[in-house]
Amino acid sequence: MCVCRRFAYRNWKNGHPMTDWSPPRTPRGQISRVPHLPGLDGLRAIAVVAVMVYHANKNWLHGGFLGVEVFFVISGYLITLLLIAEHERSGFVDLKQFWIRRARRLLPALFVMLALLMVYLALFKTEARGRARGDILAGLGYVSNWYQVWVGAGYTAAEDFAPLRHLWSLAVEEQFYLLWPLIMVAILRRGRGRLPQMGLWLFGVAVAITALTSVLFVGGDIDSTCTPDAHHGYWIVADRCISINDTLYLSTITRAGGLMLGAAFAMVWRPVAIMRGPMRDKGRELDVLAVVGLVGLAALTWFVHLADPALNILTGSRFDPWLFRGGLFLTGVCTLFVVAAVTHQRAMAGVLLGTPVLSWIGTRSYGLYLYHWPIYQIFRQEAGKTLPLWQFVVAMLITGALTEASYRYVEMPIRKGAIGRWMQGERRRPSSQALARRRQLTGGAVALTVLVGWAGVSIAMAPNQCVGTVECASEEGRELLENASTTTVADGGAVASTDPNATVDPNATVDPNATVDPNATLDPTQTTVAGDPNATLDPTQTAPVATAAPETTVPVAERPPIAIGESVMLGAVAQLQAGGFFVNADVSRQGNATAEIVGQHAAAGEIGKIAVLQVGTNGPVSQETYDRIMSFLPAETVEQVIFLTVWAPGRNWIEGNNALIWGLQGRYPNVKVLDWAGLVSSGQIPGMAGDGIHLGDSAAKQTYANYVFDMIGRRDLQVAVPTD
Repeated sequence: MCVCRRFAYRNWKNGHPMTDWSPPRTPRGQISRVPHLPGLDGLRAIAVVAVMVYHANKNWLHGGFLGVEVFFVISGYLITLLLIAEHERSGFVDLKQFWIRRARRLLPALFVMLALLMVYLALFKTEARGRARGDILAGLGYVSNWYQVWVGAGYTAAEDFAPLRHLWSLAVEEQFYLLWPLIMVAILRRGRGRLPQMGLWLFGVAVAITALTSVLFVGGDIDSTCTPDAHHGYWIVADRCISINDTLYLSTITRAGGLMLGAAFAMVWRPVAIMRGPMRDKGRELDVLAVVGLVGLAALTWFVHLADPALNILTGSRFDPWLFRGGLFLTGVCTLFVVAAVTHQRAMAGVLLGTPVLSWIGTRSYGLYLYHWPIYQIFRQEAGKTLPLWQFVVAMLITGALTEASYRYVEMPIRKGAIGRWMQGERRRPSSQALARRRQLTGGAVALTVLVGWAGVSIAMAPNQCVGTVECASEEGRELLENASTTTVADGGAVASTDPNATVDPNATVDPNATVDPNATLDPTQTTVAGDPNATLDPTQTAPVATAAPETTVPVAERPPIAIGESVMLGAVAQLQAGGFFVNADVSRQGNATAEIVGQHAAAGEIGKIAVLQVGTNGPVSQETYDRIMSFLPAETVEQVIFLTVWAPGRNWIEGNNALIWGLQGRYPNVKVLDWAGLVSSGQIPGMAGDGIHLGDSAAKQTYANYVFDMIGRRDLQVAVPTD
């Protein structure tokens, strides 16, 4: 019996199925050849399931994203092993054929997924076409990770329709596939006998990457917004804020640690070679090692987090230091423990992880990973939302069916050279039945090509516009403030007044250095209805005063009511302006910044008898800050100061801020409190955004304004709440 038959018989007898993956004409005695390893498929299955569960609801498995690191280690191991085997077989590495094989393996399913997504965007999600254009191009070029770093669309960013955010990891792997063979060619030229030594060097590279990541990691609260003056947790590159921690998580350099661990292990642990040395009888010991590795992976995926909400910033995140300071490295080491066992012929780990169910999932893990995220996004429409269990089950059924269809009818035929065989078949005269089938397939292909082409053109020509509810509301609010008669205060926030009842004081003086928005126009033929978001001015009334001057002598009684607040108020700018309010609101505004704004308006003589404030949603505010705000709003001149309580579920500063706001009524005679938190938490506000904090549709915005109008005693300003 030849060596190859004895080898196959021993595997079958011991119950360890292992089919050969070696290319044709591979010598059966080759010690570096790569057999089919069902246990690795099982490990892939565990990894992709963990990732899909995490993406559905991170509360179900906090560290499920670590499955990507498992994939990196496996890829580094197998690709390096394949390159070593090819060099041992033929004496060189055919780079062209290697890259062609990788393209056949990866590109067909990617193209299908992108085509289906483009059609969906063009037909059903037209407002997201422009925003998705860059992601599609980055996905085609396998640079999604760097694109996301550059545009600030990190893995933790929420409130956006992001159907291709998961492609960052495939970009890392593809960049590895492009560069690593070149490096391996240089290594192999020095002789395969030096591979163990190079393995130690690569292990050292993985340690160095971990050390670099640990040093660069930024702990504590990181705000999602960044300015040149406030950029904790960011690098400023070409006037652009680059998140440091997102870069550490997404970049090819800092995520190469797992790939290097896998590559290093391939240089010292080759499945066929180890059966010829002293390790051939260590199956039981390796099984124990596999248990340690699996338990370690389970513990890491349960206890390690990527990022949690910031403790003191509403729109911020707090990244897990354990992840960036050793967590990824430990994940790689635990993965190697399992790989060592499942690649050993006499260890039971390969049999247990190579069961049919796990093998099916593992062999289709690429498609499952590729398709599941866009399907999740179609269900939830915005990144960051969790899927309820029933949606997760339905999404998984759709993902499984789509993956199987892609695997059978796209990926495997192309990998097996079906296109080449079809082209060769053109030389023979086809039968009438074959011609009929060909005409049907050609017609379907033409129709599909036209549909995808139309979708591609629509995406290429689409404007880049907001997608998320909160983002769109904030953008609309800013545009309204900028398009009205504006002045810019020190923090850069725009303010505006559109009081339809405003009159010009004949004795008023204006600073000669003041500027008025040159784009502001007034049509004297328009009419108005107070409280209407689309209100226009009555021709019998006098145009509103542009309060752009730092100094004015407009009497207090004739100054419009002023509203100063945060992003919640920013969503209702149109409704407040229609009620005659002078509005200053901006996103992520903290208490100290609000106090500064109030002081600047007071110094400019822009605060009248009524002031409405909402401050405390974005972080803790001290009693001193509230007192400082009130120092600019004395009861002698400001008759009513309305403070709205704040609401942000799960934020630990909300209760304390609201307690201080309620206490202002006893400290200052002109303060009244509108219990916005109570109204929202009791479900009395229709149309709130998905985060439960911001105003969602026009019903929520008008309800917000109506409550303010009622508190200042102007029920005549209220209008009907729209039903969206």
